[in-house]
Amino acid sequence: QVQLVESGGDLVPVGGSLTLSCTLSENDFDSLHVGWFRQAPDLTREFIGLISPRFGVTYTDSVRGRFTISRDNAKNSIYLQMINLKPEDTGVYYCNADPNKATVLFGRFNADSWGQGTRVTVSA
Repeated sequence: QVQLVESGGDLVPVGGSLTLSCTLSENDFDSLHVGWFRQAPDLTREFIGLISPRFGVTYTDSVRGRFTISRDNAKNSIYLQMINLKPEDTGVYYCNADPNKATVLFGRFNADSWGQGTRVTVSA
């Protein structure tokens, strides 16, 4: 399967900004829908948004207007730019990818397909 490496997590103040990176070891990266997810303290995995092969983006309502997803195909990477961070944004952030958009949109991945994630803590 795809090897995923997330980075950029940090401790940030309420209202702060942070950009996360996700790099995939996948030769067919350009053909993948790639999504961001976060695992909150209750251990549920929430879909944040995705970016499609032709750069279309989809966001969940809770982050729309604050988070921006982009991709750099030359670097096999996607990014999550976050502004105006809130305490409820705290969690471990993961990326994952699939040729099927619905797989990413609904987080239909096997448990062992996830990377290590990167932790974001927004401190009030």
